[in-house]
Amino acid sequence: MTIGRLFDYFFIYSIVGFVIETIYGLITKGVLESRQSFLYGPFCSIYGLGAVIMIPALNRFKKNNFSLFIGGFIIGSIVEYMVSLLGELIFHIKWWDYSGMAFNINGRICIAFSFFWGVLAIFLMTYFNPKVDKIIDKIPNKYLKTVTITGIIIIILDAIITGIALKIFFTRLVINYNLELKEGNRYTIQTPELYDNDFMRYLSENVFTDEKILKTFPNIKVLDKDNNIIYVDSILKDIQPYYFRVFTPKKR
Repeated sequence: MTIGRLFDYFFIYSIVGFVIETIYGLITKGVLESRQSFLYGPFCSIYGLGAVIMIPALNRFKKNNFSLFIGGFIIGSIVEYMVSLLGELIFHIKWWDYSGMAFNINGRICIAFSFFWGVLAIFLMTYFNPKVDKIIDKIPNKYLKTVTITGIIIIILDAIITGIALKIFFTRLVINYNLELKEGNRYTIQTPELYDNDFMRYLSENVFTDEKILKTFPNIKVLDKDNNIIYVDSILKDIQPYYFRVFTPKKR
């Protein structure tokens, strides 16, 4: 298990996770919407991170489905909780909220999705990852290194651009809608920097628009000064937070 192989796993499973999340959103909400972690690439990084931790940790248990399930249940829950917690502590953003689901912890994890992580671990270790390893092993090493390095550069650049875009976006939200975000919020920039700088103003008005951000992150939330959750789509009501609707789920 090399560092390069772990980067390959992260890249591959971030894309796989994006596909899984897109299908899940289609089935549960009836819409084709973005499930990306970053602004441009088809990456759902929590799956990539989960795979990077799970595969080495569970490799010795891959012949025992019960152990794989328990390991996936625990590791997946920890990864999901930490990603959510870091999002709140560093960026004051809630990527998801399970508060309405049974047996949840701080709205960051819940038993239903922890169960999903356990089942996913069994499928990952016994079926999917062995096939991924075979494909990777067939690629000549010099080409594999090029692909790995290229993938790393793409994800890093996408993450940096996403950070800049969200800073501009939340600054614009605060100004336009008089929001009072949680004290110490680091995901905004100074007003003059946004409106007095021609390049920043161009990015705000033409590139990182409200529609672009909301359609890329349709479930994005932020915490106000009282630690209440603000759903961004409830503010930008005139923007459709998905690409198109396939069907309307029946109300229970």
